[in-house]
Amino acid sequence: MKTVTATELARNFKEMFDLVEFHGEELTVVRDNHQIARIVPGPATMTALEAMSDLYRTLPDDAGAVWLQDIRENETGISQKIRDPWVS
Repeated sequence: MKTVTATELARNFKEMFDLVEFHGEELTVVRDNHQIARIVPGPATMTALEAMSDLYRTLPDDAGAVWLQDIRENETGISQKIRDPWVS
């Protein structure tokens, strides 16, 4: 945790927020020798791929094979249900 004065924060705003955003640094802001604020990093964000990357660990071993079989069995049924909405 880094302690900065309100003046230092104002003068180096971008650099201070870069510390918080990119380096996960927490800032304590002081004015007149007492703490007036804490700036903490927000929650981490993930892409959909990152969020789904551990999903396979929660599935049973045969889940992939069953899913593939279901897709192959229903392939023709799905394509028959899909229609072009622009065709009148």
